[in-house]
Formats: sequence, structure tokens, C-alpha cells
Amino acid sequence: MFSLLILSQAPPSPFAGFNHPVALMLLCVALGLLIAIGALAYTVLGAMDIYRERIKKTPVVLALMAAGSLLAQNAQAQEAKKNIVSGMADSSFYLLISVIALELLVIMMLLYALRVLTGIQRKRKPKTATAKPRVNWLEKLNKTKSVDATSEADVDMGHDYDGIRELNNPTPPWWRWGFYASMLFAVVYLWRYHVSHAAPLQLEELAIAQAKAEEAKAAYLQNAANNIDENNVTLLTAATDIEDGKKLFGANCAACHGQEGQGMVGPNLTDEFWLHGGQVKDIFSTIKYGVPEKGMKSWKEDFSPRQLAQLTAFIKSIHGTNPPNPKAKEGTIYNGE
Repeated sequence: MFSLLILSQAPPSPFAGFNHPVALMLLCVALGLLIAIGALAYTVLGAMDIYRERIKKTPVVLALMAAGSLLAQNAQAQEAKKNIVSGMADSSFYLLISVIALELLVIMMLLYALRVLTGIQRKRKPKTATAKPRVNWLEKLNKTKSVDATSEADVDMGHDYDGIRELNNPTPPWWRWGFYASMLFAVVYLWRYHVSHAAPLQLEELAIAQAKAEEAKAAYLQNAANNIDENNVTLLTAATDIEDGKKLFGANCAACHGQEGQGMVGPNLTDEFWLHGGQVKDIFSTIKYGVPEKGMKSWKEDFSPRQLAQLTAFIKSIHGTNPPNPKAKEGTIYNGE
């Protein structure tokens, strides 16, 4: 039992996890690079008739191999807190990566050695006096040609206007393609707007926009009509508003103020005397909040702000009508706004 416990606590082997798919893939890559190294080494050895002994004495490859081995041993000695590849030991992963990196470095060194041994060099073409002029990126984009005295005759159109000759310099490709695209757009536009009528024309779009604006305006006015209080109320003068106010007055206020506003339990509303102010905002506020100490209820829960303004407009409209049997004057006189 004790031996099993010791074995279970032993550090994992550096070769653990080589059956992992990633490990197998890295091994295949390493094997392929090793084959490439062998082929390159064979080629280099074939070209090393003179430099064979020098290459054999070069300690670079051995030093790199020793450094890779040391790196693998250090990775094996340290136990990682978390595996980079699930199911594969980190030491195995680092070892394979080190081998692949080392092989790539060896390949690069062999290629460089092969290049030096075979004397491969880039041969630059000598510059001649008749070399073509250098073409910048703008000329490439526009496909224009730099015309000098020797090639000007090749692009001469043969048209001479007072000593000014016409040369053949075609339009840039981007301009031509833009023109072709505009033709295609014109065909699509004609079909969409004038043939199939799949989309509205400009005048139709204007009519649709105006209709939406009218709807928005009506909705705004409807909301604004009820956005009235004693601070911003104004006197309504439209006959329909006064008539609506008369109906509301007859159904709810006539019992106390009389059918014609002459006053009964409540005060007379047709003379110039007012108990709580005769301005529009005063009347509106009196109707809205009521006068509880005098027995008048608040009507703000029964009527909308628009209806309160209509009631105010009707009360102002019956001022000075002198109905029969008016109630005695109460309050202070008010002559106008």
C-alpha cells in the first residue's frame, strides 16, 4: 500500500501523453522536418568538397542540440500548474516544440550554407541608357504613360490644332469602371422606380412623409391639449370649445350656479364680482381644486385639463349676460384681464 502511494505521488514522466492527438501531430511534423534535414544535409555534403572539414568542426549545431536538451530537462524538472494541452504533459509538449524549432533552425542554416557553397547570388540587370522611366503608383493606378521625345510619336493621334498635338492618353480604368457601374445603376433604378414600382418616387416619398408628419402633429396636439394647468392656460375662443363647456356646466355646475350662471347656492358667475379672482387662470384653478370650505368639490379627477379649460371659456363667455333673478353680488370687482 505504501509503495503504491509513493508511485502515485511520483512526478509524471516526460514522455507521458505522447499518445495525445496533438503530440502525434507534432511528432509527424518533427519527423517530416527530420527528413527534410536529411535531404538538405545530403545536398550540402555533396557540395562540400572543399569545405567538408570546416563544416564538421562547426560546433553550432551541437551547441544548439545541447541547449534544446537542457531546455527539455528543465521543462521536465518543473511541474506545471496547468497543462497547455488538455490530456498531454507540458514537458512532452515543450520537448516536441523544442525539437521542431531546432530542426527549423538547422534547415535555415543548411539552406544558407548551400547558398554560400554554390555561389548563388542575385544578378541585377545593368542599367542602360535606354531604360524605361520609372512608373509611380499614381501612373499605375491611372494607367498613364510618361511620354518623352522618343515615344511621343507612338501616341500621336495626328491631330494638330495651332501647334497643339493630340496624344492618345485613354481615360483611367477606375473612371471607366465607375461609368459602367453608373449604367448598371441606371438600369436597376429604372426598373425599380418606373417599371415595377417597387419603391415610391420622390413626390410619393414627399406625400408619405407629409402624411406621417400630419399624424405626428395630430398626436402631439392631442397630448398638448391635455398638457394644461393654471400656469399656462389660455382662453379658448372656438365655438365648439364654448359649446362643450356649456354642456359640462349644465350637467355638473348648474345645480349650484344656475342654468344660466345667475347663482343659487354658489355665487353669480355673470357679473363683475369674483370671490376667488376673475382671470382665466383664477377660474381654471378654482374649478380644478375647488373650494372645500365653501362646499365646492375639486373637479380635477372628473374632468381632463382640456375640459377644465372649456368650462373656463364658457364661464368667461356668460360674463355680462344679466340673466333673470341673479344672486346678490359677492366678492371683489374685476373689470378685465
